[in-house]
Amino acid sequence: MTKNYRVEGMTCEHCSNAVIEEVSTVPGTQGVDVDLDKGVVTVTGQGFTDEAISTAIEEAGYKVAD
Repeated sequence: MTKNYRVEGMTCEHCSNAVIEEVSTVPGTQGVDVDLDKGVVTVTGQGFTDEAISTAIEEAGYKVAD
């Protein structure tokens, strides 16, 4: 499964790396990609939940847009 999440506040490579590092720890994720221009995080894998991804993004210091 592949899901996209709009994330507020990511502006640089450090932001991207922080989000990738946190989201990659969520069980079931197989890949994480960040598009800084669009403010979108794309997660691929099986069995992860939106709540777990949102929590990981928040732990990296950012917020999933509503």
